[in-house]
Amino acid sequence: MANNTSFLCAIILFSTIVFLTNSSTAMTTFNVQLYGARGDGKTDSTKPFLTAWTLACGSEAQSMVYIPRGTYLVRNLVFWGPCKNIITFKIDGKLVAPKNYWSIGNSGYWILFAKVNRILVYGGTIDAKGAGYWSCRKKGGHCPQGARSISFSWCNNVLLSGLTSLNSQNLHVTVHHSSNVRIQNIRIRAPSRSPNTDGIIVQSSSGVTISGGVIGTGDDCIALNQGSVNIYIDRVLCGPGHGISIGSLGDHADEEGVNNVTVTNSVFTKTRNGVRIKSWARPSTGFVRNVEFRNLVMRNVGNPLIIDQNYCPSGKGCPNQVNNRSSGVKISGVTFANIKGTSTTPIAMKLDCSGSHHCTEITLKNIKLTYMKGATTSYCKNAHGGASGVVVPMNCM
Repeated sequence: MANNTSFLCAIILFSTIVFLTNSSTAMTTFNVQLYGARGDGKTDSTKPFLTAWTLACGSEAQSMVYIPRGTYLVRNLVFWGPCKNIITFKIDGKLVAPKNYWSIGNSGYWILFAKVNRILVYGGTIDAKGAGYWSCRKKGGHCPQGARSISFSWCNNVLLSGLTSLNSQNLHVTVHHSSNVRIQNIRIRAPSRSPNTDGIIVQSSSGVTISGGVIGTGDDCIALNQGSVNIYIDRVLCGPGHGISIGSLGDHADEEGVNNVTVTNSVFTKTRNGVRIKSWARPSTGFVRNVEFRNLVMRNVGNPLIIDQNYCPSGKGCPNQVNNRSSGVKISGVTFANIKGTSTTPIAMKLDCSGSHHCTEITLKNIKLTYMKGATTSYCKNAHGGASGVVVPMNCM
């Protein structure tokens, strides 16, 4: 069972931050329009945004960077900390990237908050205009690396609330090397065929809560990579996309583990996968422990429940094929509970674990997954655990 103590601490912390920002203490507002930003969708407003941030970050008082209604054209925005007090970044308007995808695509980031503590980002829409970049990728042309739409790196005590992210070049929201992060009521949208447009990526971070969101994109709705610890995901509507994943892991031999993850009260609609743990068949010091997938609904979902330790999306030159290797990632303490719905694949539950490090302490409880063309089946390899309640398809461990 995932331990929620850290989440309670995070909620208390966020409540304290919100209280402070709404207390009688005066807040200094830095309106980007006062520094030359124009909401006409044509004028480059990058410099006014950075000016407003520099002033707010350096202010001794609680400060707000305010983006009024309008459409603001901005190139790469890197908001550096640390700042002297709590910062609120309030977006009432819409931020759009230039149509030329090279304008932001070479940096890897479009909007980046780095080394900022106590930051609250509210509302608004960001549109990275990724279609041109996706076309370049599909044609196999000379393309930049692509930009992540909004990122938090080396940040602590973060609240991201009410944001809409459209058409990212690759990743919409990333959280790296950060702690005590709450993402709530977020909307993410990109076409189902857009390449690598993951919704939310978490890596090397702890105490991350994702609560309330509608995510439809061309890759994972949410992906938890190495070093994700104390993660709580609740009330997410996922689809289209590739589901909610832990991994892929095993990218490196020396890798941080994933520990204490809960995914609950969420709905998956027409996704390629449901909830998934995936690792390459490579040597690794990584692990996955204490994971609970519970109270989930699958609506015409492929591979609703899957552990895949022979992950290789291309199907060619896979590590287990070339070197007869198995994954070094150790998976233990995974619970699938109260999960129902429909599968578009006959194998609704696939637990394909490592030959050298079997999956242990796998628990199945009250699962009912049906297949419209016949009975659902399950597949287990090197998976050990038990089941209780009604389990359909049948427990194969």
